[in-house]
Amino acid sequence: MNVTKGGLVIFTANSTPSGRELARRIAERLGVELGKVQVYQEANRETRVQIQESVRGKDVFIIQTVSRDVNSTIMELLIMVYACRTSCARSITGVVPYFPYSKQCKMRKRGSVVSKLLASMMCKAGLTHLIAMDLHQKEIQGFFDVPVDNLRASPFLLQYIQEEIPDYRNAVIVAKSPASAKRAQSFAERLRLGIAVIHGEAQDAESDLVDGRHSPPALKSVAAIHPGLEIPLLIPKEKPPITVVGDVGGRIAIIVDDIIDDVVSFVASAETLKERGAYKIFVMATHGILSSDAPRLIEESAIDEVVVTNTVPHEIQKLRCPKIKTVDISMILSEAIRRIHNGESMSYLFRNIGVDD
Repeated sequence: MNVTKGGLVIFTANSTPSGRELARRIAERLGVELGKVQVYQEANRETRVQIQESVRGKDVFIIQTVSRDVNSTIMELLIMVYACRTSCARSITGVVPYFPYSKQCKMRKRGSVVSKLLASMMCKAGLTHLIAMDLHQKEIQGFFDVPVDNLRASPFLLQYIQEEIPDYRNAVIVAKSPASAKRAQSFAERLRLGIAVIHGEAQDAESDLVDGRHSPPALKSVAAIHPGLEIPLLIPKEKPPITVVGDVGGRIAIIVDDIIDDVVSFVASAETLKERGAYKIFVMATHGILSSDAPRLIEESAIDEVVVTNTVPHEIQKLRCPKIKTVDISMILSEAIRRIHNGESMSYLFRNIGVDD
């Protein structure tokens, strides 16, 4: 049954079948058919987009899930947005559940804030609205010159815990690093469970000794240039031994995070929790990128189950590792599309969500 007003067109910019699955589910829930479009790569690897129906004066929603070839995924989206803009679409909303390059949202050494660059490119192409899910940093919303709705997958993951983990009352929510503590606290408070934090794991090097701001090399005597000026040096960080703050003995440990990509840190955290007495270990995250050898590492690890949503296609990884489970979030994305198209309030989708969630 069609639950929207007329003038709605849903496209998927993915040129791969696995990337189109989420768009198909959303269109099915809305009772509409996917718009007719051809997206493919020519022999010289250039991306070509051909829209095969009129979008003049219509609300266009472009659903794009990130494939293995991230850069081609971005070009597909940008070209399709621009094609809809030049075809006189009334509005163009990008539905990008996992926002690519979201980890590159801070300045590092002589690098750049790539998330800001990508946001500027999308706005310049003609995007008028963005729907994302669990941005790696909420501040990314400020990179856009258009409205951004950052939806949350936590209600679906919480429901999975309550329905699929029989003894979840004996569980403890675990943050694999202090940086994930807020997310873990949010899950723990909603489930009325305890929390544990793993501290002392290996972190990315951020030493001033390799920072571009330290070149040319600092002079031995600052006072030689500015007499009387002595800037105190910052004491270098020293990683403490790995410790678990909180009791996990004889309990189910549920590690929560927003992205699972390189799973080495998750595997190490699972081993630490096993040593501390946890008898079952779950890993839950919104975006299951699961790059490289992740399925094999998960299969051989102490992790009992990895639960992710379908914001990123991972069917191949599931075939390689039966421990990977998927939670469907097409319901909230389809409802967001319906509300935006019909001019309804989005606040219903953000009920009970705080600033730190």
